[in-house]
Amino acid sequence: MKYYTLIFILLLGFTSCKSSKKVTNNSSIIKKMSARKVAKKHISSNFDEKTIDARLKVNYKDNKEKIGFSVRMKIKKGEVIWLKGTKFITVFKAKITPTKVQFYSPYYKNYFDGDFSMLKKMLGTDINFEQLQNMLLGQSLLNVKSQRQEIIIKDASYQLSPKKQASLFDIFFYVNPQHYKLDGQSIVNPLKNQRLDIRYPKYSTKKGVLFPEKIIINAKEKEKFTNINLTTRSVEFNKKLNTDFKIPNGYKEIKL
Repeated sequence: MKYYTLIFILLLGFTSCKSSKKVTNNSSIIKKMSARKVAKKHISSNFDEKTIDARLKVNYKDNKEKIGFSVRMKIKKGEVIWLKGTKFITVFKAKITPTKVQFYSPYYKNYFDGDFSMLKKMLGTDINFEQLQNMLLGQSLLNVKSQRQEIIIKDASYQLSPKKQASLFDIFFYVNPQHYKLDGQSIVNPLKNQRLDIRYPKYSTKKGVLFPEKIIINAKEKEKFTNINLTTRSVEFNKKLNTDFKIPNGYKEIKL
């Protein structure tokens, strides 16, 4: 497994939190509600804390291998996403800002220094820092109030989807009827037989803040699959964070 491929898969759904009080998804009968009202309530549930400092446990599995490791994640909302992956030793460090995507590996002695055009190349669609941050915080990739949505009730959630889907993919948001955070979101490219499903099966309340406790990410492309489970061991909000980042001299540049 190439660690930099894992970084970008993680960036599609990286967020979780652990606390003693848990909120599970609703399985009762859901009352009918307009798409506009559900979208408004989801936007109102946005994560408002300024910083996150979390320690995560990550389990990764694909067609060829299975691996587990730890990740330190620091987020300054609107400014920077900082990641450090370890398995006995540091495997990678990454720093993403609104204009830069950087990472390096002390293990492989290589690095990448670029921008979001690389993510567009890998994902097949435009993505910006704000959209990436929303996914990390359990919010919808797209602004569900910026265009008209269709709504149905599916699997005990409100399913929202744009009335006019993008040309390259279809996207669906599953909104929890209790707290209006996401139960999940899916991106489907039928032409390339690709599908990405991000699920938030449990939420916890930490100091009055509702936050995903666990994330399950499933990516499929024809006969290939990737499964990532994320659980947070600890998390703190609104603390001063050190996000210093410097690529060491002598490392080999990765060309993607």
